[in-house]
Order: sequence, then structure tokens, then C-alpha cells
Amino acid sequence: MDITIHYAFLPHTDPDASLAFYRDTLGFEVRNDVGYAGMRWLTVGPPNQPGTAIVLHPPGADPGVTEDERRTIAEMMAKGTYAGLSLATPDLDETFEKLQSGDAEVVQEPTEQPYGVRDCAFRDPAGNLIRISEVN
Repeated sequence: MDITIHYAFLPHTDPDASLAFYRDTLGFEVRNDVGYAGMRWLTVGPPNQPGTAIVLHPPGADPGVTEDERRTIAEMMAKGTYAGLSLATPDLDETFEKLQSGDAEVVQEPTEQPYGVRDCAFRDPAGNLIRISEVN
């Protein structure tokens, strides 16, 4: 099989704040910015990976989600336990310094993990956990 990751989905609570974080702080390209029924979906991705993108979407926008489920999603997002993304960089220290200077919320400084990965973690404006691993 030849399967690649095309889209990943993360919720946002403020499209402008999310756009600023992913575009200005992480350096991702904006691939799409679509409004519908008073909501806004953004598609962003790394410039060197045109076939891979993250869709930033309103939480619980699916019409099949109940009001109770929407409340649960909002509560989990507020705690930072609803969604996350794992990224990679060849220079974790440089990436960490740039993100930290850009006012990203630091969750974990660069750390050697017991499972063999060196990584750090931030939260995006919606509370999503963004882990960044060092890869060679």
C-alpha cells in the first residue's frame, strides 16, 4: 500500500489567533480560509510538505454532535486534553527558542524522554497540545 497523511484536524476557538499561531509562529502556509454559516475553517501546512495539511475547524461543528458533546469538547479543550499534534524538527533547541520568543505557551522545555525521544511541548491558542520531536 502507498498511503500518506493528507489532512489532520484540530479544533480552534478563535480563527484569527489560530491563524497567527500556525502561520506566524510556526511558519506554516495558509492553504485555505473558508467561512460557512458564521464559522471559519483554516487549512495550513508546512511549506516543504505541500501534500500534508492541518484543518483548523470550529469544535463540534459536525451536525451529528449533540449539545452535551459540544460542552464536553469545550471543557476538554479548555483543559488541553481534547486534541494534539506531533511535529518534528532537526534542531529542537533552535525551534524551541523561536517558539518561546513568539509567546507560545510552553508546556515542556526540550527533554530527553525515557522512551528515546527528545522533544518539547506547547499549546496552541485553542489549548491543543503541540509536541515537537528532534529528528535527524
